[in-house]
Amino acid sequence: MIKKNSFLLLFALFFSNMLQAQKFGFIDANFILMKMPAYQKAQDEITGFSQKAEKQIEQKTKEVADLRTRYVAEEMLMTNEMKADRLKAIDKRELEVKEMQQKTFGFEGLLFYKKQELLAPIRDELNKALEKVAKKKSLAAIYDKSGDFIVLYLDPTHDYTDFVLEELGLGDKDDDPKKNSNKK
Repeated sequence: MIKKNSFLLLFALFFSNMLQAQKFGFIDANFILMKMPAYQKAQDEITGFSQKAEKQIEQKTKEVADLRTRYVAEEMLMTNEMKADRLKAIDKRELEVKEMQQKTFGFEGLLFYKKQELLAPIRDELNKALEKVAKKKSLAAIYDKSGDFIVLYLDPTHDYTDFVLEELGLGDKDDDPKKNSNKK
């Protein structure tokens, strides 16, 4: 009798834990971001900023190359002091170009801050929509399948990408994130 009661107690505990199991879902954040007009606008602005900065750096680099070419052409006519001064000026300009490149494209450079400035409101909007969907669907966690998240198996019934798109007002019946995410 004690064995039977212990077995029933263990079974009841196990079964109650199964009923309280955490629910999870996954989304394709890249798919969602590509549907957001604000993200597309931000990407265009970031690309424009980057291209403008690259052109400026290329122009400065060409100026330095032209200075070196002129130096080589005029080197025979210069005194040693003039050569040293000219080389010093060329090296200074070259250093300025490298600093400009580092300040623009380097770690925590202007491009980094531009991305932060433009993408922060979009991330906030996406996070609010994710939180709403998670609460509505009683989810403990939502995973992003579009990044480095390695997935061995995903039950398509747990794909909440469409719900997040609807929450953002971007839902489209013709789009199927399950098909788009498998094209990778």
